[in-house]
Amino acid sequence: MAISYNKLWKLLVDRKMSKADLRKAAGIAPNTMTRLRRDEEVTLTVLNKICAVLGADIVILWSFYRKRKQRNESVFLDSNFAIMSFAEVLVIGIT
Repeated sequence: MAISYNKLWKLLVDRKMSKADLRKAAGIAPNTMTRLRRDEEVTLTVLNKICAVLGADIVILWSFYRKRKQRNESVFLDSNFAIMSFAEVLVIGIT
């Protein structure tokens, strides 16, 4: 699965905030911001810093998607579903 931060970029546009402004306000390193722009994985600490600056919940910042091998198309999964599934795995692993 891959990650998309398109929801984050749309939120920045809605708030009339540049990516550079976000980086400075959240105290994010330039290389970490590059990882976000490339839709690469970042730590939860980084996502929490972004949430604190934007006053947003973490689930509205990103989405998971899976590319199908037979066709060159992407299937997007809601981030709420991904977090719920992850939580279910944790519960199953503990019990």
